[in-house]
Amino acid sequence: MKWNWGKGIVVGMISFMAFILYMVITMSTDKKYSHDLVTEEYYAKEMKYQTEIDAETNANLLEGEINGILTPEGWLLTFPASIDASSIKGTVSLYRPSNELLDFEIPLAITDGKQLIPDHKLIAGRWNITITWSDGDQDYMYKKSISY
Repeated sequence: MKWNWGKGIVVGMISFMAFILYMVITMSTDKKYSHDLVTEEYYAKEMKYQTEIDAETNANLLEGEINGILTPEGWLLTFPASIDASSIKGTVSLYRPSNELLDFEIPLAITDGKQLIPDHKLIAGRWNITITWSDGDQDYMYKKSISY
């Protein structure tokens, strides 16, 4: 059998196609390469998106802004003085993009204009904080990405 450049090209193409086929099958069947959506109920969340936009707009219209700083006790959120802590109800949600098992939610409990997210609940890395609250008349939402 004579070996020439034509047979080399065909063998090379077949080898490349076999490699790509192997990678596609491996990536689609191995549980280690899970390709799930970031959030479980993505489409239901998308339907409520306009209410989130309105709530974020309400939060942006407040006098002052919500600030967060790193302290030895955890992440300390400071709220503007215009927020009456006695009349609001809400939650602080922390979302970890790299691991959904680390996500958690705590009730909004503002004391002296501050809310502490305890250090023992947070690990180093990126977190998305979403604070949602209502004063009875309007809904508010604050979103921020932090590096802890």
